Amino acid sequence: MNDEILINNYLLILKSTIEVYIHGSIESSNKSVREVLENSLEETLKCQEKTYNLMVDNDWYTYDNVDVNEIVKTINNLNQN
Repeated sequence: MNDEILINNYLLILKSTIEVYIHGSIESSNKSVREVLENSLEETLKCQEKTYNLMVDNDWYTYDNVDVNEIVKTINNLNQN
């Protein structure tokens, strides 16, 4: 396995963990438990940001800039439905 694959897998794990912390936070009826989950969420979000930046810096995470006209077109299509 190379670094790109390992970091990509790590990012996926972080995203899944964030989902668990979010759901746990909103479903928790115990304030102490909710605070632990929220603190863990915050730390995991920081790790996700660092990991994302590492991937972008190494060209392992790419994205395309979308033309504004395409965004408007998509919004109009959604509004028609």
